[in-house]
Amino acid sequence: MRRSALAVAALAAVVLAFAPGAGAQVLRVGTYKGIPGQYATIQAAVDAASPYDWILVGPGDYKTTSFQTVTGSGQGFPAGVLIATADLTLRGMNRNTVVVDGTKPGSPQCSSAPADQNYGPSVSGGPAGLNGVMVWKADDVSVENMTACNFIGGPGGDGGNSAGTGSSDIAGNEFWWNGGYDSGAVGGWGFYGSYLTATSTFYNSALPPLQAEAEAAEYGIFSSDWSGGTWDQTYASNFNDSGLYIGACQQICDQTVNHAWAEYDALGYSGSNSGGSLVVENSQFDNNEDGFDTNSQNGDNPPPENGACPGNGISPITHTHSCWVFIDNYSHDNNNPNVPTAGEAAAGPVGTGMTISGGRNDTVMDNTFANNGAWGNAIVPYPDSGPPCSGGSPNNLILGPGSCLYDDYGDAVIGNKYSNDGFFGNPTNGDFDQFNINDGEPSDCFSANTVVGGGSLSPDAASLQSTYPKCGGTQAVANLNPEFLAELACDSQIAFIAGEAVPCLPNDDYPRTTAIVMHPLPSNLPSMPSPCASVPTNPWCSGQVATVKGCVASARSRVPLAVALRERFVSVSVKVGGKKAVTHKAHGRKTKVTIDLVAAPGRRLRVKFVEHIRVGRHRETISFTRIYRRCA
Repeated sequence: MRRSALAVAALAAVVLAFAPGAGAQVLRVGTYKGIPGQYATIQAAVDAASPYDWILVGPGDYKTTSFQTVTGSGQGFPAGVLIATADLTLRGMNRNTVVVDGTKPGSPQCSSAPADQNYGPSVSGGPAGLNGVMVWKADDVSVENMTACNFIGGPGGDGGNSAGTGSSDIAGNEFWWNGGYDSGAVGGWGFYGSYLTATSTFYNSALPPLQAEAEAAEYGIFSSDWSGGTWDQTYASNFNDSGLYIGACQQICDQTVNHAWAEYDALGYSGSNSGGSLVVENSQFDNNEDGFDTNSQNGDNPPPENGACPGNGISPITHTHSCWVFIDNYSHDNNNPNVPTAGEAAAGPVGTGMTISGGRNDTVMDNTFANNGAWGNAIVPYPDSGPPCSGGSPNNLILGPGSCLYDDYGDAVIGNKYSNDGFFGNPTNGDFDQFNINDGEPSDCFSANTVVGGGSLSPDAASLQSTYPKCGGTQAVANLNPEFLAELACDSQIAFIAGEAVPCLPNDDYPRTTAIVMHPLPSNLPSMPSPCASVPTNPWCSGQVATVKGCVASARSRVPLAVALRERFVSVSVKVGGKKAVTHKAHGRKTKVTIDLVAAPGRRLRVKFVEHIRVGRHRETISFTRIYRRCA
């Protein structure tokens, strides 16, 4: 059969699509299974990478040796690892042993000693603190299968929680997809984070509380000013704001949190002004002060938090106009006052499984809330102050002049199960409760919620479920629920009415902080089952087999091959079917080898490639197999 130009072009396209390294490079950091990579630091590999490249990281404790800083909205964001190139994949080879570590070089891994902490670059007020792995306005970046620890705030930085000295440097976050924090505009699109562990071992109880919190770690896994993305198989603990955070994405969040676990945080999850399509599912929140909180506020602008589907669409999950969905989660035992807490997160009511604070059109369905001493759910307004008050009510009569009220409305609590919630035994403590201040807004609704093992819902919960069983109605009269308001204010210790604190009732009893406790990581966090999955063949991921799509018209063809940066060919051996291998000399990063696909039309042939390459002073061998089919 004669080779046509079209057949040659088709073969070239197929081969290029499947030849390892012909498109994406694999840049390797550290050593894996005794095979060295090309880079000693993660940042060096990131700096050398191009879009669609892979960065693999071998087991090790990767300390920050230099600071990378970007600036946005008049603020600095110092990071240990800064990714500003789109379409990269950063993947550790083992979740538990690849550690991006915020402590000083030479210190023990994730040390809790004050002298071992890395406080980041200096600013006018002192060290600014440091973030861990930060993706800065780079679309579709994946970060996978690793741990980050001890990236903390600094005495000269704000830490993002308003507990510091007022510097404009924001730090204290372990993994951060940053689309332009505090810019009021979405600046990043698409991400993927999986098998990530975020924690901190450091809290300096010897310092005054405000300073200790300013220097603590703030967020574990963080997305701000970003649209589109998924987190799967994540864990976060010991943060003074929240283990997981999604904020400032208005009604275009389009994000999913799946198989998350957050514990020992002020808030297991926090979301400010994050609405539209946002799904949190199959996750666990336990041993936090408050298990989960989503809210509207004048911060991480623009407000409010609105879970209504964009474009008046219909959610495929709820079959309503609510696309913000909390479903199939387990929030339990969130009664912990001895966690780091700072800023607004400190007002999370201890003993609450989930709080919606000024959120609108959110759906909470088919979850289990258990052993939360105050309430399984609390649905409440968010009292704020000052401009922009977008979507809020300024100068509310109850809150006083200068106030900004974000009332809750249109939220649905449906089909949840409750077990032993409200055991603190204070007035209104129970399965769920609600109050709102304004008249004429769509009512929250409650239906098909039950108690595990049978029995009746707590009195306020039963009353709400009886009075407001149907969503989409209009509530003409405010439900002030003063007894619940008083209990919530006592629990959270906030000044709610006209700037004045609501005094606790004489017999009220809520847990108060005695001493901050930092907890170790659990020992059973799963690592990615196959860290070489989908990775182009390289010395760490050898022996892969793939079938080339389409068919090959020519019996004799030239196949282009390439290796990554800092690698060079020595030779390539090719074995077609059962034939003896043919060895080709090769040089440089790119080469071409000839393969003879002598086979009957329609038959498949296995072609094994063995690349002998040089990586610095070392020689390595890569093998892979491609299955080709001759055209009929």
